[in-house]
Amino acid sequence: MGEPLSFRILGPLTVAAGPRPIAVGGARQRTVLGLLLLRAGRIVPVDALVDEVWNGRPPATARTQVAIVIAALRKAFRAEGASAEIIVTAHPGYQFTSDGHYLDSTHFSRLVAEAERASRSGRLEDASRLYEESLDLWRGPALSGVTGSLVEDEAARLEEQRLNAYDDATAVRLELGQDQELVPRLALVAREQPLRERTRHHLMLAQYRSGRRAEALETFREARRQLVNELGMEPGPLLQDLHDAVLRDDPALIRAAARPPTGDPRGPVRTSATDTVAAVAVAVESPVEVEVVPSELPPDVPGFTGREEELACLDSLLDGVGSEPSGSTAPTVGLVTGVAGVGKTGLAVRWANRVAERFPDGRLFVDLRGYDEQSEAVSTSDVLGRFLRSLGVASRRIPAGLEERTALYRSVLADRRVLLVLDNVRTYGEIRALLPGRGGSCVLTTSREPLEHLVTWPAEARVHLGLLPAPDAAELLCRIVGRQRMQRAPEATDRLVELCDRLPLALRIAGARLASKPHWTADHLVGRLNDERRRLDELSQGESQIRASFAMSYRYLSDAAARLYRRLGLLDVPDFTAWVGAALLDTDLVDAELLIEQLIDAQFVEVVGVDAMGAFRYRLQNLMRLYAGERAAEEESEAERAAARDRVFRTYLTIAQDAHHREHAGDNSVVHSAAERRDVPAALLEELLADPLGWYEAERLSLVAVIQQAARGGQADVAWDLTASMIGLFETRNYTEDWRICAQLSLEASRQAGDVLGQAVMRHYLGSMHLYLQRFDPAVRELEAALELHERAGSVLGRAMTLRNLAVVDRIQGRLGPALERLEEALDGFRQAGDPVQEAHALNNLAQVRIDQGRAELAVDLALDAVRLCEQGDGEPEKRGLAQAVHRLARACLALGRYPEAEEAFSRVAEISRGKSDVMGLGYALWGLGESRLAAGDPATALHHLCAARELARRTVSPLMEGQILLVRGRSHVALGDSAAAREDLMAAVEAFSVVDAPTWRVRAREALAELG
Repeated sequence: MGEPLSFRILGPLTVAAGPRPIAVGGARQRTVLGLLLLRAGRIVPVDALVDEVWNGRPPATARTQVAIVIAALRKAFRAEGASAEIIVTAHPGYQFTSDGHYLDSTHFSRLVAEAERASRSGRLEDASRLYEESLDLWRGPALSGVTGSLVEDEAARLEEQRLNAYDDATAVRLELGQDQELVPRLALVAREQPLRERTRHHLMLAQYRSGRRAEALETFREARRQLVNELGMEPGPLLQDLHDAVLRDDPALIRAAARPPTGDPRGPVRTSATDTVAAVAVAVESPVEVEVVPSELPPDVPGFTGREEELACLDSLLDGVGSEPSGSTAPTVGLVTGVAGVGKTGLAVRWANRVAERFPDGRLFVDLRGYDEQSEAVSTSDVLGRFLRSLGVASRRIPAGLEERTALYRSVLADRRVLLVLDNVRTYGEIRALLPGRGGSCVLTTSREPLEHLVTWPAEARVHLGLLPAPDAAELLCRIVGRQRMQRAPEATDRLVELCDRLPLALRIAGARLASKPHWTADHLVGRLNDERRRLDELSQGESQIRASFAMSYRYLSDAAARLYRRLGLLDVPDFTAWVGAALLDTDLVDAELLIEQLIDAQFVEVVGVDAMGAFRYRLQNLMRLYAGERAAEEESEAERAAARDRVFRTYLTIAQDAHHREHAGDNSVVHSAAERRDVPAALLEELLADPLGWYEAERLSLVAVIQQAARGGQADVAWDLTASMIGLFETRNYTEDWRICAQLSLEASRQAGDVLGQAVMRHYLGSMHLYLQRFDPAVRELEAALELHERAGSVLGRAMTLRNLAVVDRIQGRLGPALERLEEALDGFRQAGDPVQEAHALNNLAQVRIDQGRAELAVDLALDAVRLCEQGDGEPEKRGLAQAVHRLARACLALGRYPEAEEAFSRVAEISRGKSDVMGLGYALWGLGESRLAAGDPATALHHLCAARELARRTVSPLMEGQILLVRGRSHVALGDSAAAREDLMAAVEAFSVVDAPTWRVRAREALAELG
């Protein structure tokens, strides 16, 4: 790793590697880097970066351009030897991580914290030095020259920290007796910051102690004029009390050594100037009439389970809480977010009760009712009044205005250690005035919103509460219902956990219902909840209601976000990407992404992760989906719901057909239905289908769900068309169960719809699945039925494809004559249909039949014709067909004894198969390589290839291929003189050929065994 990089933002933005500056070019790079540095260690969402760069009016390519900016910054840093990623990708955006590099704002915060600790422990000289070092880091306004609203807000926050540090440093220097030295600089700062009362206070005190009593009084009068003229308010208690003390020449204003209480071993204790004046102010008139220690926390949640990791994160709030008030510039602030019913309040109350003793000056709690359907949200002013009374302020002393209440509230909290729990917060504005002004106290908030403007400190205290892990969810049921009762039905317990989405509120409701009805079994309640139409009803009885908790959040959604949410409930997909939202609303992708982000913020949608294509995938939990479906049924017409769902299905058809076209260099190899497609922007298709098979893989579960939903909903043409388009994925990735389910459901739907072509295509693919699994009898039954249906439907292409597959069965079972006849007929059909890809497949199979007949010289010509067909045209060749054609050429060369050509061809097949993640194709290629090496007299290398090939055959459950590989491997062992290993392989080959009913191959294996003796 090169030398550490240094990043400086306390002034103009600069980056350097030692003495060498690193150019950060362009306004966009500076804005993006500036915001990442300002939020070092925290994730900055891509949307925040987009808004910052383009001021809320981004182009369609904004997210891509941000990615380009990030890539350029990373390149510049790596060029200077930074081996680790300084800017890492972290959902939903990027994060700056120092990883040994220098950031001046972090250094500043560290020095200030050390200075505060030194000041509290009485090491004033050390404190003064540390404060001076921290302030010397500043070279001007933070990030001067970098634009953007968030950057400017964060820069203003840093500037506030600088001024606070300057005030704290001044207080220390006042205690050290540096009054006269401070006056000129304080006078300048007071002119620059005329509304900072603490700075004015220090200037007045320094002037008074320097013998400038009149100037001190004039400073007060000037401060009062500016506060009244600009803010319409009188100076606060701190300045008022100091002014009165100056008028009286109060001796308490002069520094003095305070005598310790008798017997105090610590000796003389210095009294700070600020403490002295505060004592004078209290002596004049304290707003607190009685020292009260409020303890308002609700009782701990009964049966609370799990959440140890989250509780540990909240424990980070205690790091700054010691035996004395911390005096830090900011209080510790935590935030717990999560979906309705996930247990945010329970977690907050559990943690607060656990640490209550760490806050000897009080524990305050308020439910702000941000999501209460029955009551209005509690106003900030009312909360301040209640908190002030709890802290001992008499009602008559509480001001009426919000600003005055806030000032008094912060003054009362200034020297106390109080824990504040603010529950059910909906917006940051509701709690801004409730945050203490200085450290010592701790705030814990809960919300369904991310509250982006709330800066948690430390960062670990921002906790997103997910669903309970399954074991903890089961434990919660045991604690509510009774352990013995639930353990008698472990399967029902697991199913209840699943049906309740591992959501604590739902689990508590279900558990309470069971506990209150001892005659019910867990299986009985599972039966009631299994019915999706009644599930929300079952979980919405009594005072605790799942439906009501969702409704509280739903009513605050924008109209567009609510429409998207309820339409998402129309789909049965396990997850989705942003284009699905665009199709549901018939809008563009950018608008859909913005609405999805709103739903994420409102906790209706969650991010699953990033798929192999780089797209964010989202999902609704089942209960959320059921509620969305209810809202759609209530608020939208049947026609609107059908149209929205249909747009998604037709978009899937368009993308799937295009993916097949790209993957197979042509589209005629699939018989399609007449179902209408939906236009998809070309740019979106290019983005989605950069890797067509990768798109199929990423969407596999959702495509299977759409096929099932379409089939059960009477849209047979959608179901069987999507199934046909997915066969390439099912075959290359060995998804035989998905293959069977989709084809069978689509076949049933086609029968009910009277769709002959759909029945023909699905019976063809069911037969192809049995052929893939070497189940030849059911394969023949399905394929012969498909052949008759294709003839009825008049599908030339479908009939030819079915003939070809029947010929494959004939060849495997040794009927080479019928196989040849069927393949010749299929070849004519493919040529009539104008499908060169399928024509090449037929030529491949003809070549194999000729090899089996001992006519390898004819097979070479057929295979070469197939290769030319696959490679013809200007586009990318159809990889899978090309691999099959080259494989047949290799087999023909092997049969003719042209071993180097065979090995070269098999190697090409292996390369293509690896690139396509085609496990079966790779197995065939390695088998061929092994045979080639054995024939060339290298049995040791042959064994290496054959062992790898057998493992792939096992992975794909291909007993015919496994038997063929074992037969060759047995001959390899014979060549190496290992008769025992050869016999073991040959006996296993006989067994494999018996399983798949391949008599010709079984005879060959037995003959090889007989030769061993």
